Amino acid sequence: MTALLYILLAIVIAVALWQITSIFNLKSTIATEKDNNIQGILFVLFGVFFYGLMIFSFWKYTVVLLPEAASIEGERIENLYIVTMLLILFVQAITQFILFFFAFKYRGIKGRKALFYADSSKLEAIWTIVPAITLSGLVLYGLFVWTDVMDASNAEDPLIVEIYAKQFQWEARYAGEDNELGRANVRNIKGINTMGVDMTDRNANDDIPVRELHLPKGRKVIFKFRSQDVLHSAYMPHFRAQMNCVPGMVTQFAFTPSLTTEEMRENKKTVAKVAGINKIRAAKGEDPYEFDYLLLCNKICGASHYNMQMKIVVEEEGAFNSWLKNQKTLAEIIK
Repeated sequence: MTALLYILLAIVIAVALWQITSIFNLKSTIATEKDNNIQGILFVLFGVFFYGLMIFSFWKYTVVLLPEAASIEGERIENLYIVTMLLILFVQAITQFILFFFAFKYRGIKGRKALFYADSSKLEAIWTIVPAITLSGLVLYGLFVWTDVMDASNAEDPLIVEIYAKQFQWEARYAGEDNELGRANVRNIKGINTMGVDMTDRNANDDIPVRELHLPKGRKVIFKFRSQDVLHSAYMPHFRAQMNCVPGMVTQFAFTPSLTTEEMRENKKTVAKVAGINKIRAAKGEDPYEFDYLLLCNKICGASHYNMQMKIVVEEEGAFNSWLKNQKTLAEIIK
């Protein structure tokens, strides 16, 4: 594969040098009507190829775009994304067609004179006002969705979870029975107290530290993010959630899981069968239907950034409560 890439690179460089040489040789050459016809036809053919490739890519590679949204808030973000992309694709399809069509229709022909507008207030107004109104609508829609997603003030009995980032791993801490996290500071990090929790704060005694994140389906989860060392970014693509973890401050994001891990695995089986992914993975000796939600770092934070991830398990609330009861509190661990 590497050898093939080197061969292709050599071919591209050779073609580029040939084209540059041709340009220098054509400095004193005037294009004929035949040349213009050929270039116009080639441009139309390239336009057909361009649209064909775009349609093929959407048909073939849709499965590797954004995964299915697995949170209630994620569905709203998904709608915003779809509206934005459809508008972009609509405008792109029209403008690209005009570009290819005009290059052919208005190619150089003997006896034809170019027509141009030195100034047109009407045209200027149209291509200024229409995009301005369209973009303003998208911005307002985006702000409305973002404000609604970020507002957790109306949530009933939300689950409070702290996500703690450090090179190159994640830790999590549940707020316990009082649903209030104890104070924490990097100055308190010592021994097994790896998150720097202030154990003199009574709210910290029932906090529950974990290395695998479990979330209940249908219950809003408010995440508090901290970083021990450098800038990290907590990224949970299936939930359409991403928030920077900044040293010295606490950031926040909230969402409500809508699909359990098992439900998503069943969905993935269907998608994998349709797309033929199951055959590809099986050929590699992998489980064709393997799936887990993951918390990833989306900021390049050092040499092992690529390996910074935490498994997320979404389950029914009853199963989640049973799991949480079996976890030890900080007070039990540190005593």
